[in-house]
Amino acid sequence: MNPATNPAPNGSWRIFRGDGVQRSVVMPPAPPWRRFTSAQRPPAPLPYLISSQHADVVNAALHLRRPLLVTGPAGTGKSSLARAVTHELALGDLLRWPVNSRSGVQDALYRYDAIGRLRETTLSRDRPGTEPSIGSFIRLGPLGTALTPAGAPRVLLVDEMDKGDVDLPNDLLTVFEEGVFEIPELVRLPADTPVVDVMTADHEGTVSVERGRVQCTEFPVVVITSNGERDFPPAFLRRCIRLDLPVPDEERLRAIVTAHLGPDVLLDVDDLLQAFLRRRAPGELATDQLLNAVFLRVGGVDLDAEGLLDAVLHQLSGAV
Repeated sequence: MNPATNPAPNGSWRIFRGDGVQRSVVMPPAPPWRRFTSAQRPPAPLPYLISSQHADVVNAALHLRRPLLVTGPAGTGKSSLARAVTHELALGDLLRWPVNSRSGVQDALYRYDAIGRLRETTLSRDRPGTEPSIGSFIRLGPLGTALTPAGAPRVLLVDEMDKGDVDLPNDLLTVFEEGVFEIPELVRLPADTPVVDVMTADHEGTVSVERGRVQCTEFPVVVITSNGERDFPPAFLRRCIRLDLPVPDEERLRAIVTAHLGPDVLLDVDDLLQAFLRRRAPGELATDQLLNAVFLRVGGVDLDAEGLLDAVLHQLSGAV
């Protein structure tokens, strides 16, 4: 057994026993897809498995400089596609905009801390030194950072846009079509302050904004994901290249398990794979649930214990 996939030390996976007794334990290694620091992650990122047909759609969006609208059921790798493009094309760090019902284009472009500036301006009158620049109180959002001029485009993931307000796609049309936006607080500055340095969403430093106008030189690689909870207006769809990712078939599931946990694990998990395939159609299971089950099985966990497999391969639709 590979110790890197063993979910518990000393042959016992039950580090929590529910008996009220306090123990000192060593937390088991996390699954490869649940490691968050560079020291924990493998030296090379896991490959993103995609068919040549679907890869061609991605390439079409790259050549046309159009947003890529990625649809498909949960667990088909929509968000992971943006990370794969970022890595393979060496386009820096991925910019991520997770959309919810309160998301608006304004916050994705930039935020201005007017209260913080007022406070600092008031305090600066009572102490020596210059008044802090207005740029210290403006931070570009993920979309605004992606639109800053640079030699190479940035990759922006707009995650789960269908969870946003119904007007959000239309609000993005001008930005996506023209690749430009203005920061009114900087536009109103006097002529002797033509350039202001503002902070970026990735905390990499600052960028210079001239006359309050941010204009991209290379349109960013925009990957928009949707779970199909809402239809988008035709004007928005016309500006996107659409990629519909299907649920992985048995052959691709085996390839995904191999990529994440190694080829040897397939020898002992065929029953889990078949159970996953039987449950998936009515229950809309996600691929990472299969990986969770396989990871536990490889670590010596008895998934036949009452209710355990059902807890791992639980349905994603219906009442909870």
